Amino acid sequence: MSRRPRRSRKRQQISLLTNIIFSLITLSALTGCIILLLQNYGLKDKSQEAINQLEEYESMRGEYIYTQSDLYAYFEEASAQLKEEGKEALLDEMKQMLLDGESSSQVFRTVFKDNVIVYADGGYKFFPISETLKKNDYVYKNFVSQENGEIVYVDDGQVVHSLKGIDVSRHQGKIDWKKVAADGVSYAFIRVGFRGSTEGKLVEDEYFKDNIEGALDNNINVGIYFYTQAITEEEAVEEADFVIDLIKKYDVTYPVVLDIEETGSSTARTAQMSQEDYTKATIAFCERIKEAGYTPMIYGNLKTFMIMLDLEKLEVYEKWFAYYETPVYFPYEFSVWQYSSKGKVDGIEGDVDLNVCMKDYSD
Repeated sequence: MSRRPRRSRKRQQISLLTNIIFSLITLSALTGCIILLLQNYGLKDKSQEAINQLEEYESMRGEYIYTQSDLYAYFEEASAQLKEEGKEALLDEMKQMLLDGESSSQVFRTVFKDNVIVYADGGYKFFPISETLKKNDYVYKNFVSQENGEIVYVDDGQVVHSLKGIDVSRHQGKIDWKKVAADGVSYAFIRVGFRGSTEGKLVEDEYFKDNIEGALDNNINVGIYFYTQAITEEEAVEEADFVIDLIKKYDVTYPVVLDIEETGSSTARTAQMSQEDYTKATIAFCERIKEAGYTPMIYGNLKTFMIMLDLEKLEVYEKWFAYYETPVYFPYEFSVWQYSSKGKVDGIEGDVDLNVCMKDYSD
């Protein structure tokens, strides 16, 4: 076995920042993510120095094997210096989150609270929280999980100020809407149809008629959603007209929603769309729905709202946010939170999406 070469004094004088980063890299196996984090966010004067030192680490790895004792020593040194600065609580919190199995995104969001952090396309993206966009005023600790896994929004006196809802399509099959109503569901977003992701054909959901009539017959308020694959404003208007024609004879009191999601396929007709393209098509759909007398709404997740769309141009429209972790993570206004895709509701076999709504659109 070859002897390890003696480390130079220069290598022993590693900065506190790099020690912390190296310790976290080792603990969480996130070397690439941390470097990307530094490159995207920047740590002012120290960012380039830290990145250079990380690169030096990479070159050193071939000639020096870091032992567990080394890592503990680095972490202890960082902890001691942070304690002197009164910042040890942050390090302890980050360490505990990693030990508890929290995702790297959750750890980063604890530190960079002035940014919306999105993991997408193999990397982290940082979006400074806008000063101009309206923020939601929810108290996140007031989103309370019940014993059955359902989430309600309460005030400080534990009075519930939210409504239980679901969204359904042909994937739920035949639904017993009487049982759904008895299970406390007050509204349902029903898929009216979709546009095909390759040929672009408009298709009515085969269970749309059964679902909307079943819900309304059992006094469940109804909203509508349509899965878009429009690539132009003209196609978006075509989609809106398709929806309006199918729902015009029904009492739709909840919003009519444009469902915007990435297909994940490089052959999808939307694969090359830009943020500007998506935003223009979204506006075209929403304005046509509003002209017809309905409330337009946009459905999406973090990638939808922070990357695919320009929120600055869409603030006037209602938002339905999909996020399956707690607490909910989105600083801007939204009215409906889809918090689970694996919910259980009496009258529906298998899984169903669960939603909590903080606004009664039936009033």
